[in-house]
Amino acid sequence: MGQRRKARELAAQTLYALSFREFNPEYIEHEMLNVYPEILEELAEVDGLANYSEVFAFANDLVMNYIIHQKDIEKEIEKHSENWTISRMSTMDRSILYIAVYELMYTDTPPPVIINEALEIAKRFCDRATGKFLNGVLDAVNKDLQEREKIEGSKL
Repeated sequence: MGQRRKARELAAQTLYALSFREFNPEYIEHEMLNVYPEILEELAEVDGLANYSEVFAFANDLVMNYIIHQKDIEKEIEKHSENWTISRMSTMDRSILYIAVYELMYTDTPPPVIINEALEIAKRFCDRATGKFLNGVLDAVNKDLQEREKIEGSKL
């Protein structure tokens, strides 16, 4: 398994763990930014990853940036999840989507790579139906973002 995939897995696991914490909605971004490093460090330690390794640093970047852009990412997912609300999705499905949609919206990683990585992670952590669902949502998000990019001339 590549280092970037391992980092994406670690980021998704961190978001999964964060989802079971209770946060004050008024201060959710601030509270999540304060809590997630400890969770990420514990998960990295379990996987035998040194803090500040390349894998750890990329996972940290993914989680931190998801938290910062959470509202926009969730809007994008809701917009393209026909007949599904985020709250109805399984926690791990959601976590994988959050990471992948963040990357689609805010990074220069090629979309096919992002989508493939999300599907491979889903094979490891989710049930068989998840892949088709994630692929549909991510493909719709990607197409919409590409259309907007053509119109606006740049990424978000």
